[in-house]
Amino acid sequence: MVDDLTRTIARKALPRGVVALGLVSLFNDISSEMIHGLLPVFLVSVLGAGTVMVGLIEGLGEAVASITKLFSGMFSDSMGQRKPLVVAGYSLATLSKPMFALAPAAGWVLGARIADRIGKGIRGAPRDALIGDIAPPEMHGAAYGLRQSLDDIGAVIGPLIAMALMWASGDNFRLVFWVALVPGLAAVTLLILYVDEPAEKRAPGKERPRTDWRAIGQLGGAFWAIVAAGGVLTLARFSLAFIILRAQDRGLALALIPMVLILVHLVSSFASYPMGLLADRANKRVLLVAGFVVLIAADVVLALGQGLGAIMFGVGLWGLHLGVSQGLLSALVAETAPMQLRGTGFGVFNLVNGLTLLLASLIAGVVWQHFGPAATFGASAAVAGAGLVSFLLVAARQGKSET
Repeated sequence: MVDDLTRTIARKALPRGVVALGLVSLFNDISSEMIHGLLPVFLVSVLGAGTVMVGLIEGLGEAVASITKLFSGMFSDSMGQRKPLVVAGYSLATLSKPMFALAPAAGWVLGARIADRIGKGIRGAPRDALIGDIAPPEMHGAAYGLRQSLDDIGAVIGPLIAMALMWASGDNFRLVFWVALVPGLAAVTLLILYVDEPAEKRAPGKERPRTDWRAIGQLGGAFWAIVAAGGVLTLARFSLAFIILRAQDRGLALALIPMVLILVHLVSSFASYPMGLLADRANKRVLLVAGFVVLIAADVVLALGQGLGAIMFGVGLWGLHLGVSQGLLSALVAETAPMQLRGTGFGVFNLVNGLTLLLASLIAGVVWQHFGPAATFGASAAVAGAGLVSFLLVAARQGKSET
């Protein structure tokens, strides 16, 4: 009886490497968010940079990260190893932290931001693929849900630490940036010591895939359906900056603006892991439908809400949508991409979503400027609704073909 209980617990427990990768995301996000939340103000008020430079630093950094993810994912498939790239990516991001603290001019910050985002791009797809390699298929939902949850918790803790340090130090930006190095080093240490590369899994007679574009053509229709669903959700979701502007528009004090991001990530962190556990026991595509529905509900509340209370409720729904959908989409990518092309699959998925987020934010800005905030969130609801209908039609067609 004791042996049976032990085996049951062992089956339910996530592998050590998955938990360690979740903690790596936690500490790295604490480190990153301590800096990124203060960076625009630091650039303008301390270094004297203009808003054009701020936009250039943010836009160029994210574009570099999105493109790098594709190539790092393909390269990890070709190498047959993922951990070296994950270690390199997190290490580069950590080593960029002193550059922020020492920066005498905006050009230094641009270089540090690009180094940080290249690090994110190098690690992103191989890390997500590594989670899929380590966790058994029946635990993919829980594995990706845990990583997303811990990542969101880091995004809550980081700004809170930064706010406390700014208050205690008399707004000493550079001190905060130096302290941010500590959790970054903790993340790299955890990764090196507690994450082991699993034995390479390849079907007999199958050669290791090459790092070229032909691999993308082998990903299959089910995978591309998930990429399309993720792309539509991203197109409907745009940047969190517009959520902040909506809250400010409805009367949120400037000093409380960080609470918008904290609420989004807090709700997402509470939802992600339970949703991942549920995804391992239920139909993941049905649960993704719930992600569409929650996003539409958030958009309606944010479009029509008059008081600040209603807007913050909409912010909470937005966080719930992220908690429902983000880890779930990762689990679906791992499920639908061929095992030997899992890194490539995550690279493609991240690239599409990164470019779509840029497009979505540009469109949202134009709609906001010409038609107002209600129209912006109304358009988001319309895109999400159209995406939901399309996803249901594709899922029904795939279901018929499988029977």
